[in-house]
Amino acid sequence: MTLTGSEKLQDKGIRACIPGRKKRKTPIKYDKRRYKRRNRIEIMFGRLKDWRRVAARYDRCPKVFLSAIALAALVIYWL
Repeated sequence: MTLTGSEKLQDKGIRACIPGRKKRKTPIKYDKRRYKRRNRIEIMFGRLKDWRRVAARYDRCPKVFLSAIALAALVIYWL
């Protein structure tokens, strides 16, 4: 018996976090609060990628790269 993608995820204990499309025959239950939190994180990563230094990862040293991310996040938060 072959499992579909959603059945494989359910076997691993992963629940849907994104709402299904309106035209879908069988609606998928999802957690609205979790989806909202996930969306916030995606938006933050998108804003971080606007900073060229972070997106291109000019800094190869992990400490310097993390400090660039922290600085960018701080500026984004205050603006």
